[in-house]
Amino acid sequence: MYPEIMVIPMREELTRAGIKETRTPEEVDAALARPGTTMVVVNSICGCAAGKMRPGVRLALQNSVVPDQSITVFAGQDREATERARSYFEGNPPTSPAIAILRDGKLVYLMQRFMIENNTAQGIAEELARAFNEFCAKATA
Repeated sequence: MYPEIMVIPMREELTRAGIKETRTPEEVDAALARPGTTMVVVNSICGCAAGKMRPGVRLALQNSVVPDQSITVFAGQDREATERARSYFEGNPPTSPAIAILRDGKLVYLMQRFMIENNTAQGIAEELARAFNEFCAKATA
């Protein structure tokens, strides 16, 4: 674990964008028990999180369609919360960073580290916007 003072700016980069930080397993469960769509951002101290994932997430949230709520956990810092969030990712290996979309607590989309580190912030934003449009759009009557 890194000293908390070092990770505060990395946490705030997402919370300033309106993403709720979940630091305990109970907070993760409570968020994912809410109906609708939830984006779960597994934050990390690594370079691909700083230069690609966090900027890409912030850009994607400018899309006209976004999840009903967005939460974040910090891998390597809030271990129990991160493990709980990953337990919802249905048999996928743990990676950080990662970005998931869940609908009513069930995984519908997962962007893992290999997709993040081989992309740009703009590319990540475009892929997330596509996923938001597919999985988070409200049904019309």
